[in-house]
Amino acid sequence: MTKILVAEDDKLLANAYKVKLTREGYEVLSVADGDELVANIEKFDPDIIVLDLIMPKTDGFMILDYLKKSERWKNVPVLVSSNLSQSEDIVRVTKLGADDYIVKTDLSMKVLGEKIKALLLKKNAQGK
Repeated sequence: MTKILVAEDDKLLANAYKVKLTREGYEVLSVADGDELVANIEKFDPDIIVLDLIMPKTDGFMILDYLKKSERWKNVPVLVSSNLSQSEDIVRVTKLGADDYIVKTDLSMKVLGEKIKALLLKKNAQGK
């Protein structure tokens, strides 16, 4: 089963992601901040990560940098999900290695599912 690690501090949104993705057949683990992501990533071993940027403790920018510099995690697709919609924020996370970016205020659960499927197809096509 494909595993998705969701790092989202908004409990309602994290639950909505979990319900949607579980219904689509994914195994989902939700964490509330970057520290929890780091603490759980090894044992969960995700196929894809949905990452909020503004979280308590360690933010998504730092986590994205950590993931993409890690030999173990650099090839795991990261879908950034944030309310930061300024072009400089999108450019920053793209330079850090994000595979895609969605603005939460514009997000539908259908689009979330489509973006995850597209990233997983791309990952599988590259043999990662």
